[in-house]
Amino acid sequence: MFKPRTALITATSFIVCTTLQGALAAPAFNLKTAQMFTDHAIVKTTDGDLTSITFQPADWPHLLYKAPQPWDWSQSGGLQLTVTNPGPKNITFMIRVDDDLSSDGYHHARSGTATIKARQTITYTMPYDQDPMRFGVKGLPVQAHTVEISAQGPGVFNIAHIVQFQIFMDHPHSDHTLLVSNIHLVPKLSLNGVVDKFGQYTGSDWPGKITTTSQLTVQRNTEAAWLNKHGSLPDRDRFGGWSTGPTLNRTGFFHTALYQGKWSLVDPEGHLFLSFGTDCVQDQYPTFLTGRRNWFSNLPDASSPLAQFYGTSTSFMGPVKQGKTYDFFRANLYRKYGPKYRTSWYDLALQRLRAWGFNTIGNWSDPVTFGAHKVPFVVTIGIPSITKVSSGSDYWGEMADPFDLQFAANAKAAISAAMAPYSNDPWCIGAFVDNELSWAGPGTRGEYGLAIGAMAEAASASPAKRAFLAQLQSRYTTITAFNSAWGTNLTSWNELDAPFTVPLALPTAGVNDCTLFVRAFADQYFKVISTAFHHAAPNHLYLGCRFAWYARDEVKEAAKYCDVVSFNIYAPSINQKQWSWLSQLHKPCIIGEFHSGALDRGMWMPGLVLEPNQQARAKMFEQYVKSVAENPNFVGCHWFQFVDEPLTGRTWDGENYNIGFLSCTDSPYPEMVAAARKVLRNVYLLRYPKATTNR
Repeated sequence: MFKPRTALITATSFIVCTTLQGALAAPAFNLKTAQMFTDHAIVKTTDGDLTSITFQPADWPHLLYKAPQPWDWSQSGGLQLTVTNPGPKNITFMIRVDDDLSSDGYHHARSGTATIKARQTITYTMPYDQDPMRFGVKGLPVQAHTVEISAQGPGVFNIAHIVQFQIFMDHPHSDHTLLVSNIHLVPKLSLNGVVDKFGQYTGSDWPGKITTTSQLTVQRNTEAAWLNKHGSLPDRDRFGGWSTGPTLNRTGFFHTALYQGKWSLVDPEGHLFLSFGTDCVQDQYPTFLTGRRNWFSNLPDASSPLAQFYGTSTSFMGPVKQGKTYDFFRANLYRKYGPKYRTSWYDLALQRLRAWGFNTIGNWSDPVTFGAHKVPFVVTIGIPSITKVSSGSDYWGEMADPFDLQFAANAKAAISAAMAPYSNDPWCIGAFVDNELSWAGPGTRGEYGLAIGAMAEAASASPAKRAFLAQLQSRYTTITAFNSAWGTNLTSWNELDAPFTVPLALPTAGVNDCTLFVRAFADQYFKVISTAFHHAAPNHLYLGCRFAWYARDEVKEAAKYCDVVSFNIYAPSINQKQWSWLSQLHKPCIIGEFHSGALDRGMWMPGLVLEPNQQARAKMFEQYVKSVAENPNFVGCHWFQFVDEPLTGRTWDGENYNIGFLSCTDSPYPEMVAAARKVLRNVYLLRYPKATTNR
């Protein structure tokens, strides 16, 4: 992440009182002896335990605590601290712990992120337990009234050799102040029997918790009565478009249009259509058992019909690549709907979506929902690749190299296969191709991280590197001219064929060259995908790649080829000023993922946007949808996701967020259902208050 540039604060000027809870070793952690360093952070203390940290505009402003001798945290369950945000704006901050002074913020480090709302106080716990199977859970149960910060990082981490930790921010644009107190270690957790037979947490109770199978039957009947009373929203056509609003061009398929200066989708009947949906409308949610069977208090034996929900799975994260699993969600569906639960549940899922106000089946959903032709849908496509380029921040993996001829062949094959069943299906809106690609790395240099990554490859093995070198040789006729522009001292162009490290202090001309290459990289990627998509599916919309990490230049290239540009935006709402630049694209935009979660219904991890309870989570949904409707460039947003993730983590990366409209027992969150139906009922009038209607 970074190597801190620090200023020393003497130990006598800053003392934090620490208390160790439980049966922990007394000498494990003593901040009184620590040295403290700052970088673009002003630190003040009061009463010896309350610390004010004002983070100033910089790359990584921080307060760092350095151990005089390595701390041994192996007998603790993690680090805990109380944080107050006294200001008027939400603040996202990070905590990083290093087990070696050579840490670069990635290796030999564990880091976690939290967002604290304005004028809020929260106690956070950051666990570092070394149980090898805890990789399968991003969040574990923490003490009551606390929130977990999930510790992320690659490889082995030596919890018995902690050399320093820090509290920091990522490139703030203005001063931000946090108050920090009560920094201490917490005891290890006992996870014996923490999951009941329904997949719920045994350590607490909450409204709607299922304790008997008969309660599932009662819930099924109660919801059936509600759904019979509450059908689809009024003023909707069969696709979910605005039936009493204006009628535009009828093409028989979904398309885009500007109406009253605001973008919209248009459904096959010619009605304005804003796409509001949920992702992952599917019934498979296995979690790992391997290495942690003691967590589960009542698993079925082999003779039970519920034993059919055992399985095996693989993971691309953590030390265990394959293990035994159990799917509590499917087991609960079997209990609730019987042996033909899949047919019953998918029929019910479509009925729920329409009754709750949604009109789109979002990404990652089971195609079995598409053929019913009750709710419009999007197709999910991924393009495999062999040759890759690093941007410096490759969370889901490095970028595919679009200059590789094999990439175009793979794109054509993947898109043709995915879209073939829906080429003439009017219920298909279009497709998202790829997801959260590594377009950019951290910091200012990250905006041209793909250029840095391409130069780090050997030209013989990297088509992207060869394309970049061709660009440079076209601009600079001699290696001397290149040296002058880049501040290098090469003797020939041939030296660049080998892996080359882009200078840290790259002159402006070099930055411009890198930026130009990144635009060319994006242009090539989107041109290849667009050509393949519009050939295979001329009736449908290419919905982009769901940007998460990117530079604006890359988005502008996407707008040249995408019918709709997509983003995954995790925030309490859309900040209109922040997203006003989208008008420069002259293309509609859509949000492929947003969500929030809370910890008041037995879950251990809230998700990427934290709310204090389900009522606040529902309110956040309302304000987010309203903010999308008020932005003239967005044509909808899709909630991630339909069902809560498993309490003990989904198998492939351990996420276990409270982000569903349904719990693991197939129980709808009534607050979320009411909020969705309320805000979506009036969303077209909110978007187009001056529209001519056919009421």
